[in-house]
Amino acid sequence: MSKVKLATVWLDGCSGCHMSFLDMDERLLDIADRIELVYSPLVDHKEFPEGVDVTIVEGAVSSEEDLEKIRKVRSRTRILVSLGDCAVTSNVPGMRNMFGSEAIMDRAYLENAQENRKHPDKIIPPLLTQTRPIHEFVPVDVFVPGCPPSADHIFSVVADLLDGKTPDQTRFLRFG
Repeated sequence: MSKVKLATVWLDGCSGCHMSFLDMDERLLDIADRIELVYSPLVDHKEFPEGVDVTIVEGAVSSEEDLEKIRKVRSRTRILVSLGDCAVTSNVPGMRNMFGSEAIMDRAYLENAQENRKHPDKIIPPLLTQTRPIHEFVPVDVFVPGCPPSADHIFSVVADLLDGKTPDQTRFLRFG
């Protein structure tokens, strides 16, 4: 039996969903036997590969870099999973929407800076006007809300997907 090619991606979020993923503890061993981890912030792959079976994405789309990445991920993935409230609703990263990206950059790099007061032009990718959930840019197949979703919820979703089933999330469904 061939292994499922699985990837995880982190956009604009806190990494709490990846931490919750790791909280599956010994159940990770059950999953590891059934997958080939082809891309993740937890490993050292530089380029998102072609032909991924399942990609789990944490975080909202906030920058041009995020947008480019999620479009590439979607084009190379059979099943795309929005993991956590940031990916599903834009949650905390979306709080900046009421102020606008220019005001956020001014606050961070001009008003609060003690030295080198200027907007970065190389390291920080340009922000989008609004932070948005993943599904507003690309089609999403599975939504896993929670901030973060519990390890039990993530395991249930991943196990169902590895079994070729549509995840039943009724016992876990919650926001926040």
